Amino acid sequence: MRKLTILAAAVSVALLAGCQQTTHSQAPAQHAEQQVVQSEVEKANALFEASFMRGVMRSPIYQTYMGIKQDYDKWDDSSEARQLENLELTKQDLAALKAIDRSKLDANTQVSYDLFKQSLENTIADFKWRHHTYPVNQMFGTHSMVPAFLINQHQIADVKDAKAYISRLNGVPAVFDQLIVDLKARADKGIIAPKFVFPHVIESSENIIKGAPFGSGDDSTLLADFKRKIAKLEITETEKSALISEATAALTSSVKPAYNKLIGYLHKLEKKADNRDGAWKFPDGEKFYNNALARTTTTALSAEEIHNIGLAEVARIHDEMRAIKDKVGFKGDLQAFMEFMKTDKQFYLPNTEAGKAQYLAEAKAMIDNMKSRLDELFIVKPKADMIVKRVEAFREKSAGKAFYQQPAPDGSRPGIYYANLYDMEAMPTYQMEALAYHEGIPGHHMQIAIAQELEDMPKFRKFGGYTAYIEGWGLYSELVPKEMGLYEDPYSDFGRLAMELWRACRLVVDTGIHAMKWTRQEGIDYYVNNTPNAKSDAVKMVERHIVMPSQATAYKVGMLKILELRETARKELGDKFDIREFHDVVLKNGPVPLNVLESFVDGWVASKQD
Repeated sequence: MRKLTILAAAVSVALLAGCQQTTHSQAPAQHAEQQVVQSEVEKANALFEASFMRGVMRSPIYQTYMGIKQDYDKWDDSSEARQLENLELTKQDLAALKAIDRSKLDANTQVSYDLFKQSLENTIADFKWRHHTYPVNQMFGTHSMVPAFLINQHQIADVKDAKAYISRLNGVPAVFDQLIVDLKARADKGIIAPKFVFPHVIESSENIIKGAPFGSGDDSTLLADFKRKIAKLEITETEKSALISEATAALTSSVKPAYNKLIGYLHKLEKKADNRDGAWKFPDGEKFYNNALARTTTTALSAEEIHNIGLAEVARIHDEMRAIKDKVGFKGDLQAFMEFMKTDKQFYLPNTEAGKAQYLAEAKAMIDNMKSRLDELFIVKPKADMIVKRVEAFREKSAGKAFYQQPAPDGSRPGIYYANLYDMEAMPTYQMEALAYHEGIPGHHMQIAIAQELEDMPKFRKFGGYTAYIEGWGLYSELVPKEMGLYEDPYSDFGRLAMELWRACRLVVDTGIHAMKWTRQEGIDYYVNNTPNAKSDAVKMVERHIVMPSQATAYKVGMLKILELRETARKELGDKFDIREFHDVVLKNGPVPLNVLESFVDGWVASKQD
């Protein structure tokens, strides 16, 4: 989840920037043909950019992510009429794309053409499923997007920006009215979130209208944000006071009534909700879920196939864990060993500044060691450096366990592996290696930084995102160091397996809930009984499965596909197989669906056999 928003924005930056072309001097006869090819390439790239820019300018929210302030005072129109307009524009783009002669494109642009075509066709095909979601839930939703967007994205550099912020506050009632219409449309189809969702959503909505100016106490979240931003403006105190008064009026006359109306409707909807958790309860739920799996995994695997893959992987990983248990001389079964790993103090650094500094130092040493061995794995390496940092105090309580921030494309900022050290009991030392390899090197830093630095590649591919590819590479990157002789500490190897096990269980539980009618509790029990993770982790994960059908299946499916392609290539090439060349093939084309990745690897294998 943590990368999806960043990557979506990055895709946009890419398309906005357009694509660069390279010309070469050629013989006269060849030159005419080159002109034709260039013309078709230019048509394709112009379409990519025009389509994207139109989408940006139809979305004030997207404009803000892009740093465009044309509609800085507005919110997106999410009405049914607007969605129908968007569908028609997508169909027009597809017609325009089909008018381009694909055979006249170079190989690289043909891939871009195919990816763009697939995206358009998927958007059109998926329109019928637009109501098969929960637009408010404990993970995300309009109710939480509004304050998060204003706080994190709406910057105030001058009075005009401040006025735009106030206009957006006054625009919240219209946004929430459209949201309620959307919720009613879903309810009419029987698509209502399970009961457990509502207390989370109602509480988070109520939190937004607590404090001044809604009541007594400290400033509310939004008023505090507005004041903090206004304080930095170089204007008179009188002007600042006037702006704060306007914002205060907007909060009390627009934001509070909007949230109260939404909360009131959510209470009514909650009474209609039940405890059925799976997408199977939706109209044509089985078809919807199968389609969601196809989009998430970029494969044709069925729910049953994914479920069985998960079961097989869980059994395999359990066997490998038992081998480690025996190696370290632990007396007891695997369940007892998992409990030992979860609770024994030797696996946790002190929850002190010294303990946190030690964690960072050891993680940095692991990254530095891997940097020194990159020539064993890669031919092309990123120019951008990567550093290890602690998650900042202001966000560590709510941030994820660990994550990666991509480097600035212009080289002004390195890639960053963030470790969240808020609660040291959530960061066992035996997981330190696998986390560092996944988020840093050879994981996301190699994949994302190399993609950003690719030359002669349309930027929408350099910055694009397919979860199965990106997270598949991250999970694959946890295994590669094992094959290089790292994870010398058997407990660290257990940590690697524990993280892989968690992703394998996702295949079982996601499909269990949405295709096999498992209950929320059955999903929680599966995690608790099969992993060393805390029950609280299991609850959060199962609730994520329920409101985001299929999303969590991408990680393991992607990893297994990369491994399958590698082993097939190794078998076919024998002595000609070079792991460095294989990794180049995987990374040098940017993020792609797994079927496209397979075609790249097949092409590489064939070229080596010539």
